[in-house]
Amino acid sequence: MTRQIERINPDGLMKNPAFSQVVTTQGNGKTIYIGGQNAVNKNREFVGKGDIQAQTEQVMQNIQVALESCGATFDNLVKLSIHIVQGQNLYGAFQISQKFLNTSNPPVITVLVVAGLANPDFLIEIDATAFISEQL
Repeated sequence: MTRQIERINPDGLMKNPAFSQVVTTQGNGKTIYIGGQNAVNKNREFVGKGDIQAQTEQVMQNIQVALESCGATFDNLVKLSIHIVQGQNLYGAFQISQKFLNTSNPPVITVLVVAGLANPDFLIEIDATAFISEQL
């Protein structure tokens, strides 16, 4: 049986243990698109003013809740798009996000450095795509 999610790091591209270069999905299943998550918790409270690590922690917790609501986990992630405000500590955000991700099968990740986000206190926003294969 073919794997439903395949992570590929071709010989012609850099290999990094933190992310995959290519992810394919195949077969019947459900694709999950998670809109940009920011550092607001379920009670509508802003978390981590001025603290990129605290905000990243909340963002990743929000993504976890979204995944679980669809019957998925971080293992089902195929893509993350990370928007981080210019001048923020990218490494600090990266350290926190790695606590949540499966480092043996990481998703494809795109990082965009932006001038600002919807709220001037937001330092990071992440959207995600995941895939759950149907078991036949």
